[in-house]
Amino acid sequence: MDSIDQAIAASAERAFTVLERLVAEPSTIGNEAGAQEVLASELDAAGFSIARPGITDDIADDAASGVPPLSYEGRFNVVAQRGPADAHRTLVINGHMDVVPAEDTSQWTSDPFLPVRKDGWLVGRGAGDMKAGFAAGLLAIWALDRAVPGWLTGGLTFVSCIEEEATGNGTLAAGRAGYVADAALLLEPTDLEILLGGIALVWVSVEIKGRAGHAEAAGESVNPILAVGPIIDGLRRLEHSMNLDHTSGVDADPAFIDIPHPYNVNIGKVRSGDWPSSVPAVARVDVRIGHPRHWTSEQTLEHARLAILESVAGDEWFQRHPPTVVLSGYRAERYFQDPDSDLVRAFAAAHQSVHDAEPGLVTIGSTTDARFYLNQFGMPAIAYGPRARNIHGTDEAVELASIVECARTVARFLLEWFSPGAPR
Repeated sequence: MDSIDQAIAASAERAFTVLERLVAEPSTIGNEAGAQEVLASELDAAGFSIARPGITDDIADDAASGVPPLSYEGRFNVVAQRGPADAHRTLVINGHMDVVPAEDTSQWTSDPFLPVRKDGWLVGRGAGDMKAGFAAGLLAIWALDRAVPGWLTGGLTFVSCIEEEATGNGTLAAGRAGYVADAALLLEPTDLEILLGGIALVWVSVEIKGRAGHAEAAGESVNPILAVGPIIDGLRRLEHSMNLDHTSGVDADPAFIDIPHPYNVNIGKVRSGDWPSSVPAVARVDVRIGHPRHWTSEQTLEHARLAILESVAGDEWFQRHPPTVVLSGYRAERYFQDPDSDLVRAFAAAHQSVHDAEPGLVTIGSTTDARFYLNQFGMPAIAYGPRARNIHGTDEAVELASIVECARTVARFLLEWFSPGAPR
């Protein structure tokens, strides 16, 4: 283990440089190719065979998919494979290359896509979520290759998917294409804890139609923006009702009992109007809704629709022109990995070897692509990754030392997982 740790220390700066190159590629949804090629080049140099499978637009017809935000033409996952074809044991390492936008750059202390190191942290959009995970995975593999030649006795598949931040369709498509294994490790930022599960959630879009006109004659118009406030209030009441009895009753979920408020309704985007002196014709509100496990996406959509209609019920215009509510992205199922599984035990032992302490076993009021491996492909799956801050926010950053600590744990886990004596 000392030789592995020494090899990790020797290559840490190289991993940080790869991370900087990844962050410098602004891989928002639809623009993932540049960053994907950076990773593909590194995996190719590490002896992996590289494929770039595309995604067809009919993935939207899959019952487990989300609603695609745009076409998949010209977009692709990166799948890298290494190890014997007749492997006695296999593993998928998964990550996502897409990042959320950084639109209000004036609030950042530096360009979001210009990586900056400061006080032991690397700042940049996607640095934490989740390009640092790729750096940690590469660092672990490089170190094993250097310190333990011949360590890879099984089949290792490295999947870098697209669109995790909106639908998960990249990972779903990779699994449907046959890129599965005995288990999956997702290198999401978890503060070096083992992430076991996430809630169900959906994205919905609300369209509010008004009656446009000149501001001078606003009394003859209907401003849809004025309905946004009551609609948000209605959605907040829905949020309150979902969380009211989440520890008991039919919707109680023991896996998330320690999260005081698991089902959050987030108003993510409000758009309307094109001129200060004009009453706009339409307002649109994009919403993310976490919901109890027994609700389907369609049932959650209906709950949201009823909450919205109730919020504007006293308005004659909206009684005749009710807002429309449609699914617009995530249709994510709840998932949970049994902590007594071989995968969790093996990874916990690797973490303890590094930290001399048992890892935290946690769930979150959000989701990861681990849900597909567990729910659609019957594979054990966990997430584990570096320590990050301000994820999806201003000055997102990752702690560089935690990338090294993550790599130390991952290397030990890989060595044990692929040891010849390990059970299939």
